Amino acid sequence: MRYLIVSDIHGSLPALQQVLHFYHAHYCDMLCLLGDILNYGPRNSLPEGLNPKAIADSLNAMSERIIAVRGNCESEVDQMLLQFPVMTDYAIIVDNGRKLFLTHGHRYNDQQLPWAQCDALFFGHTHLWKLECKEGLAVCNTGSPTFPKGGNQPTFAEYADGVITVYNLKGEVLRQLSLYCL
Repeated sequence: MRYLIVSDIHGSLPALQQVLHFYHAHYCDMLCLLGDILNYGPRNSLPEGLNPKAIADSLNAMSERIIAVRGNCESEVDQMLLQFPVMTDYAIIVDNGRKLFLTHGHRYNDQQLPWAQCDALFFGHTHLWKLECKEGLAVCNTGSPTFPKGGNQPTFAEYADGVITVYNLKGEVLRQLSLYCL
């Protein structure tokens, strides 16, 4: 399967539309949302194209192909708008025998590793993309398509056939890592 993995959309419809364009153009099977979907958060400025209702409508139309976890900005009000679960702290996907741990990053991250044995850890939260191997674990921070920090480009990730790829919003590859090398 081909998974598009994104975190920290923070209510920006244009950012989501670019991510979904890639999703459809690359025939992805599942969209994995790592939290902070609708709410821009009190520490951020208003994002370009803030439109949580339109984001909810777009995502609800494909709800059967979404796996989502709760970010630090999700609330029960967000869950009321979304027709797929968003209130769990993590999800584990098993794809061809590889375990992928999905979380937002405010609880589990590269400094506080998850309790579960897994092959790859995907998170966001810091808005700083990263893709590296740490102690035999592939670690991917997907960054943010809306509020990248540290001078980074807006980013998201893809997992397919044992390979993790981080892309910018233009669809250009920034880095790849194969789980088969671990």
